[in-house]
Amino acid sequence: MNRRLAALANAHGVSTWYEDWRHRRVEVAPETVVGVLGLLGVDATSPTAIADALAAARAVDRGALPETVVLTHGATRALPGPGVVTLEDGGRRAVDDELPSDLPLGWHRLACAGREMTLVVVPRRLPVPPRTWGWMLQLYALSSERSWGMGDLGDLAEFTGWAGATGAGLVLLNPLHAVGPAHPVAASPYSPASRRFVNPLYLRVSDTAAYRAADPATRAVVDALRPDRGDLIDYDEVWAAKRHALELLHPYAQRVDLAADPALGSFATWCALAERHGNDWRAWPAELHHPDAPAVAEQRRQLADRVDFHAWLQHLCDEQLDAVTAAAREAGMPVGVVHDLAVGIDPGGADGWQLADVLAQGVRVGAPPDDFNQLGQDWGLAAWRPDRLAATGYAAYRDMLRRTLRHAGGLRVDHVAGLWRLWWVPPGAGAAEGTYVRYDAEAMLGILALEAHRAGAVVVGEDLGTVQPAVTRGLRGRNMLGSTVLWFARDDDGDFVPPARWPRNALATISTHDLPTAPGFLTGEHVRVRDELKLLSADVAVERARAVADRERLLSMLRDEALLPQTPDPGSQPAGGPAQPDDGDVVVAMHAALAASPTRLLGISLYDVLGEVRQPNMPGTVDEYPNWRLPLPATVAQIRTDPRVARIIELLTAARPRRANPARADAQTADPAEE
Repeated sequence: MNRRLAALANAHGVSTWYEDWRHRRVEVAPETVVGVLGLLGVDATSPTAIADALAAARAVDRGALPETVVLTHGATRALPGPGVVTLEDGGRRAVDDELPSDLPLGWHRLACAGREMTLVVVPRRLPVPPRTWGWMLQLYALSSERSWGMGDLGDLAEFTGWAGATGAGLVLLNPLHAVGPAHPVAASPYSPASRRFVNPLYLRVSDTAAYRAADPATRAVVDALRPDRGDLIDYDEVWAAKRHALELLHPYAQRVDLAADPALGSFATWCALAERHGNDWRAWPAELHHPDAPAVAEQRRQLADRVDFHAWLQHLCDEQLDAVTAAAREAGMPVGVVHDLAVGIDPGGADGWQLADVLAQGVRVGAPPDDFNQLGQDWGLAAWRPDRLAATGYAAYRDMLRRTLRHAGGLRVDHVAGLWRLWWVPPGAGAAEGTYVRYDAEAMLGILALEAHRAGAVVVGEDLGTVQPAVTRGLRGRNMLGSTVLWFARDDDGDFVPPARWPRNALATISTHDLPTAPGFLTGEHVRVRDELKLLSADVAVERARAVADRERLLSMLRDEALLPQTPDPGSQPAGGPAQPDDGDVVVAMHAALAASPTRLLGISLYDVLGEVRQPNMPGTVDEYPNWRLPLPATVAQIRTDPRVARIIELLTAARPRRANPARADAQTADPAEE
């Protein structure tokens, strides 16, 4: 690659090479670098343009303060001269030639050397998370006599209260991010229209004040709209029914004060416009492409009732999430509800419309080729522009975190390595034809720590696969947890690692939503269904043999660790074959492996415990597999009385008994200023 182009790319955080999953250096194509630089507003399409852009980059004063200053509490930072810090509470402090170490945590303003900028003081680390266990839920998969065709926030409140009362310390959810209001309704929780607002599909209609205030005849009409639970979740049917019911109840609700929350007003405006023009704002009339456009203001006036309706739905979501948080608190959960933050958003959605100024227009986030996805991955998600985030004081990132953490005892950050770098795929390129773009990890991680600290929340980073050592160090240094999955806990020979050797600072689980369930793995369902869907890269006989060998390796580890009896029931021994334990006993032993590990948090999936062989999501498919539409094989009431569930609860509560005081008992290890 041309040296000038490489230097220009480095100046703007664009990688010209990367190390693949085999630890081999891969050079990035020059046209990819040029395309990604273009997405950052840097013209590199000709030698002259490259020279000019490089000269401009080199002319920047490296000693000048950045556009946003991030200071770790207790540290100092040299300044180019005296300045004034305006604290977030309105107070003012004169500073000489450095920022002092005793500035309070928070969002401040710094005036220095003729410039004014955002100053963020962040904690050195969070309190140490407690040692506890809990349930991992795909909320849509729950069902009860009161829910409408899928799990809802009422189900979650009931489940959370029961879980806490039976010893669980947390409930980890799938993302509850908002999707577009027009049909067809998006099924994937990881491709949201907005990460700042909540999906009203999860509302329980009968738990609203408007339902209680409605006359009996209206309530009867609403009740009759309730769809039955089917073999698969039909999001379009559920949304059509709930939307109609809530529209009938809307006249019984108080109007929302949109002036009190401009971001909510803008989101509700997008929803009203999406009902009329579709869920992708990029296909709307050009005069509606910017939230501040005069045509948008006119449409907002015309659609005032619909704008109020969608804002009201968000208020209902807040109320019902408050009830879930209260249930966790009343049950004495040391963590509570852990929400999941998706790595990105649908670029055509509400956040893509409202936050366009801080997003890279046209980029698609994904992942480079690896052993499982040799063509790379294109997730079709939008990405933050790191330069624009810094220029705007990271306000959009902060506000997203605040809204998500408002109802959270913890936050799981999907693809947490994206706080350090993201794989950008430029327009017209294939998934493998992208490159990494660097972010200011100290700022991204520090702001996450500040907002989590203020919310009293633990942070779990999904750091599976090949990640840079800086990611692991960065999480550990701030008392944020990584992720450990039983399937991936293996040595270089492919043997399962004993749980005593698993990392302490992690959330440990058997599987994930993208991997086989425990029963599916034990029965070889993951091979059968992938063969049926033509997703196997090798002959099916080879994959079956590999699955059998993996099962035996797992059983060997469980037996060696005395988690599974060495001699199974003789009656289970097939003719001419080795003795095999009962799959139910193996599932229990796998949970015993979690319990025997030193990891701070343990996550238990109901799919595993209830014997479900189908995994929630099948990567590489869209409509060929019922992704995100599989209900659990038991209702909330049945879960509470299932002996398999009781067996796992007994195992986990014995291994991780609840402390008398469920508050953060380890918080004394944190910095005094962070407590």
